[in-house]
Amino acid sequence: MKTSVKALDGLKMALTVELEAQIFSKALEKILKNIASKAQIDGFRKGKVPTNILRQQFGAKASTDAANEVVNDTLTEAINKEKINPASRPNITKIDAQDKKIFSYTVEFEVYPEIKVANFSKLKIEQTEAKISSADEQQTIQKLAEQALEYKAVKRDSKDGDQLIIDFKGLIENEVFEGGVANDFKIVLGKSSMIEGFESGLIGASAGADIKLNLTFPTSYHAAQLAGKAVVFEVQVKEVAEPNKAKLDDKFAQKFGEKNIDDLKKSIKKQMETDLSTRLKNQNKDAIFEALLAANDFQVPQASIDSEAQVLKQDMQQRMQQQGIPPQNDMPASTFNPEAQRRVKMGLLVNQIANEHKIEATKQQLEDKLLEMAESYGEQKQQILDYYHKDATRMTSIESMVVEEIVQNLILKTAKVSSKQSTFEKITQAQL
Repeated sequence: MKTSVKALDGLKMALTVELEAQIFSKALEKILKNIASKAQIDGFRKGKVPTNILRQQFGAKASTDAANEVVNDTLTEAINKEKINPASRPNITKIDAQDKKIFSYTVEFEVYPEIKVANFSKLKIEQTEAKISSADEQQTIQKLAEQALEYKAVKRDSKDGDQLIIDFKGLIENEVFEGGVANDFKIVLGKSSMIEGFESGLIGASAGADIKLNLTFPTSYHAAQLAGKAVVFEVQVKEVAEPNKAKLDDKFAQKFGEKNIDDLKKSIKKQMETDLSTRLKNQNKDAIFEALLAANDFQVPQASIDSEAQVLKQDMQQRMQQQGIPPQNDMPASTFNPEAQRRVKMGLLVNQIANEHKIEATKQQLEDKLLEMAESYGEQKQQILDYYHKDATRMTSIESMVVEEIVQNLILKTAKVSSKQSTFEKITQAQL
């Protein structure tokens, strides 16, 4: 076997492999014999078709199959010989089976970049700190009380804060649009859960009223087919109900599975601490890796970007379905390329750092991380533990998390780190 490599544009490379022609000839003969044993051609008994006729009828396909077989059998050895690390599936671009002495083929593929990680001491990283105040605790329990509001039907015109039970249908150009009909729909006025003008148009209405609302969907509306369209909502008000504020007492606490209000407050604070810790951890991790990305510039394999973009698209579609939003199947995966490129680049950097510093997750670290993750599932904790323990391959994702955390800590030891203070409200309002 003789091999040679040629660099192409970007991360693309061409690998040419030369083999003795007889390797191809043997593969071709084997395939022709297999065809001969099965071929049925008029005028000849099965298995007795002359070779020259077989070549006439099946030669082209047999030659292609033989070439593919030789490539499949020898490509891994050729790649290992040249010490190449392909980042994409090799694509055959040339096959030469005409030479009587040499059979050759050329494949093209992307390779992973050579990464020289920038010195951590040059990185400037800001880490955020925040604490939970008594005002934060009070605000959180008040929000819980709002969520537990009960409504009582009243015989008066509606006002802001009331809950209405309505039937409605939406029409665009006198046609009801998909998802535009609802019966016994509950809506709280002032919550801005519907498009602008819908809730305000129902203020002052009483039970039994029929109301027509002439509105326009926002141009940025999530359903592209409705964005910017004029719509008429025909609404029938069936009930007006006013809120009854919950008293923050032991009876209120029992609705949430706690014995008394003090236990509920303790439980809420624990949840707040967990939420704050998780969000700070993610925000600070992002700050570390954004600084790392900015300091390291290198090309990323397009095949890896394309693959990650498909994953991001599928994730978005699943979230939309879970929220009852029609998935945008016509959206090209390339829409997600910027984020996909960032993720792939980050993964390559972390792997490079882990390799350079010989970072490996210990069995104890894996178990500790798994337990930490399982704790967040409450009563399903044991099910999560059993799921991962039953199949060792499932621990790969846990291992990635542990290695990533070790890399973060390694960077923080050397980088120029500054801290800033924030608040519980600001941190928890930001998306994870």
